[in-house]
Amino acid sequence: MTATLAGGCFWCTEAIFSQLKGVSKVTPGYSGGDVENPSYEDVSSGETGHAESVQIEFDEKVIPFNTLLEVFFKLHDPTTLNQQGADMGTQYRSAIFYMDEDQKKSAQKAIETYQKDFKDKIVTEVTQFKNFYPADPSHKDYYFKHRLTPYCMVVIDPKINKLKKDFGKILKES
Repeated sequence: MTATLAGGCFWCTEAIFSQLKGVSKVTPGYSGGDVENPSYEDVSSGETGHAESVQIEFDEKVIPFNTLLEVFFKLHDPTTLNQQGADMGTQYRSAIFYMDEDQKKSAQKAIETYQKDFKDKIVTEVTQFKNFYPADPSHKDYYFKHRLTPYCMVVIDPKINKLKKDFGKILKES
């Protein structure tokens, strides 16, 4: 199966979802906009309508879509509109691009379920999938190739630590 999620910087979301059992592939890229084959610079301008996203290929028998959504809601802030931490702009919005009615219903139910965990209203958009464009290869496995850069250490490492603490049982063995 395939899921397409946007939870801020795709370096973070790729690093998180690639570590889950049952996930066979995570591709960073852009979804939700109207410009075909946008570049990183195009999307960073905020004018393409795309969000930095990850497309996740997974085995539903090993990791259900609802579990992906649980990880998604617990490892980013779905209450900040067009922002994750210091990353600001529509390209950093929180979004679930559903592939079918089952994913749509699961996404809506997840928002209801996880709203109790947040003081502010969840602003995650639930939108029908229409496109996905992979990012330039330099963005693939960014966290794993650049772990000692300040961004990875300050922004991504705390999310990875939370992933290990809260979801250790569903992580791939390293």
